Amino acid sequence: MKKEFTDVINKIFNKNRELGLIHGSTQDEILDGKHVTVRGNKMVYYGSCSYLGLETDERLKKAAINAVQRYGSQFSCSRTFLQMGLYEEVESMLGEIMGKPVLLAPTTSLGHVSTIPVIIGERDAVIADQQVHNSVRNAIQMVKGDGTYVETLPHNRMDLLEQRIETLQKEYDRVWYFTDGVFSMYGDTPNFKEIWRLLDKYEQFNFYVDDAHGMSWAGKNGRGLTLSRMPHHPRMMVTSSLAKGFANCGGVLAFGSEEEKNTIKNCGSSFIFSGPLQPAVLGAIKAAAQIHLSPEIETLQNDLYERMLFFVDRAQYHALPLISSAITPIFYIGVGKPEIGFKLSEILNKEGIMFNLAQFPAVSVKNAGVRIALTNHHTLQDINKLLESIAHYLPKLVEEAGYSYEEIYEAFGMKRPQTTSIEMPLRKIA
Repeated sequence: MKKEFTDVINKIFNKNRELGLIHGSTQDEILDGKHVTVRGNKMVYYGSCSYLGLETDERLKKAAINAVQRYGSQFSCSRTFLQMGLYEEVESMLGEIMGKPVLLAPTTSLGHVSTIPVIIGERDAVIADQQVHNSVRNAIQMVKGDGTYVETLPHNRMDLLEQRIETLQKEYDRVWYFTDGVFSMYGDTPNFKEIWRLLDKYEQFNFYVDDAHGMSWAGKNGRGLTLSRMPHHPRMMVTSSLAKGFANCGGVLAFGSEEEKNTIKNCGSSFIFSGPLQPAVLGAIKAAAQIHLSPEIETLQNDLYERMLFFVDRAQYHALPLISSAITPIFYIGVGKPEIGFKLSEILNKEGIMFNLAQFPAVSVKNAGVRIALTNHHTLQDINKLLESIAHYLPKLVEEAGYSYEEIYEAFGMKRPQTTSIEMPLRKIA
């Protein structure tokens, strides 16, 4: 990274830290999944990605404690030589959830680092969506350093993707498209139907998807949004995360065959050189997997689905600049200028509401916004209060800044919608 760029980022982060927007620490003796106490202020938090709320489930806690009592705090050995038997149990259960052979990586990022340099050949071309997660981009840089051709595609432009496939297949053996199942900033999704069509049409086309934010809350047994929208294709690689809806740690790599799985296990750097997951984590993963493989998962998914629908309805009712209305647990309300976001955050913190403010370098300079993550810990009353508060203060702050909603939408390449939602009744969710 160039020094000029690091200087800019450093300056922005120092300012945000002074404002209390980043690098905070919770002061709670016990976390309930919904509230955080920061600088003495107890607030409802909308930044956790534990979408199903399983991180506070007693079954996961007891399983983690039991695993430590049985196996100790760590089994400190490379999996290449010897692994705990819990790994076999957990990977078997995860394979049943995903419907494919599975490897469990220490993290999703290390999973990408293990997989991408192995599956991408010197005669392959890589196309990365403009908003694919940074962990994927970092792994792609490794193959780029080896001489692999890499380019970036404007976000979700399927028309341009097909054009590039048609051009690149003439020169390269395979053309890979890398994207997310749910984009981590705006909560929008790829055009899965179109990607499937391209896979069927072009034999040299291959698809790699990071479905980290789609895991657990969508799909059969919580296998993710991607596999709920399209079946597994022979030229498709699905990766995901257990650190979000699964309420654990680790990355899931789903393969089309046992042969592909074994190749990555034999050649992937993280499986050779990185340390294993701790017994406590493996125990909790097993407990979460049991929930995913039971009918209870559908109840948890439906509870979150009601919250997601309610959020979209209320945001549209209040005519808030919602950048994507896709039904996912991630929502993004554009504010345009970071200064507007600073003031809104300060006001809502005092009213007991905390969210993550997205700004440069995570998004473009004029694309600052309120990033909201919903979980089953939030009630409809919580969501209603959040959106009513934003709807009350945001227009005033935008006007004070000499800005407008139209300019916010324009900064995101959108037109302001004209429709208004109908009133939805509130009901209490236990």
